[in-house]
Amino acid sequence: MYYDLLVHVDLADEQRFKMALTNINFYRAGLPGETYTVVLLANAGAVRFLKREDNENADALRGLAEAGVMFKVCANALRLHGIAPEALLDFVEVVPAGVVEIVRLQREGFAYVKP
Repeated sequence: MYYDLLVHVDLADEQRFKMALTNINFYRAGLPGETYTVVLLANAGAVRFLKREDNENADALRGLAEAGVMFKVCANALRLHGIAPEALLDFVEVVPAGVVEIVRLQREGFAYVKP
């Protein structure tokens, strides 16, 4: 059985972002030996949490990426917040539209969680 998960963060709220990371860690810990994919998608104000500079969560994010968690960010939100794709952590994928990516992943069977 597959347990693919999409975690969506859109608010520029540090506590919610950290809650999303905690949810991902608990999810992974609860599925020992299972096959799954986890994607964290950031859009709107949450895109700032995936910037390289002054990111207190960079080590935790990198650890999750190395464990196979995918990080995606909305190109529209980056543009609206004046963030260049080059300013993001190197493992973050830019998608054309976050809302389209949410729909695409849900159609592929990903469960949706929004802390």
